[in-house]
Amino acid sequence: MELQMKDNGFIANFEYGQLKISGDETYGFRPYQLMVSSIAACSSSVLNKVLGKMRMNCEDLKVSVQVERNEQEANRIEKIHMHFVIKGEGLQPEKVEKAVALARKNCPMVQSVKDSIEITESFELVQ
Repeated sequence: MELQMKDNGFIANFEYGQLKISGDETYGFRPYQLMVSSIAACSSSVLNKVLGKMRMNCEDLKVSVQVERNEQEANRIEKIHMHFVIKGEGLQPEKVEKAVALARKNCPMVQSVKDSIEITESFELVQ
C-alpha cells in the first residue's frame, strides 16, 4: 500500500479505485471514518458468514455505529458500539447472540484494536 500526499490530504490507489483521505471531509474520508467503517464492515461480514455456517438465513444486515472520542487525548476513539439489524426467517435470538460473539472473536479488525478501543454489540431481529 502506498499513499501519496496531495494538497489537502493523501490518495491511495487500489485495484477497486482511488481512496482520498483528509482531515477535512470536503476533500476525502477522515481517518477515523475509515477506521470505524473498517471495524463495522469487517464485523458485519464475519457475522453474515457465521450466520450462514449456523444455517440461519440472513436476508439483509444493517449496522448502526455509535462512536465515542476523547478530545483530551488527541480525539482518540475510545468506544465503538455496533447495533446489528438482521432480517431473516426463523432467526433464533440465542443462536444469533452466539453468532455475534463468534463474529467478534473472528473479526481481524476488532481483534486488532480490542485492547485499545472498547467495542460492544447489540442486535435486533426483523422479519
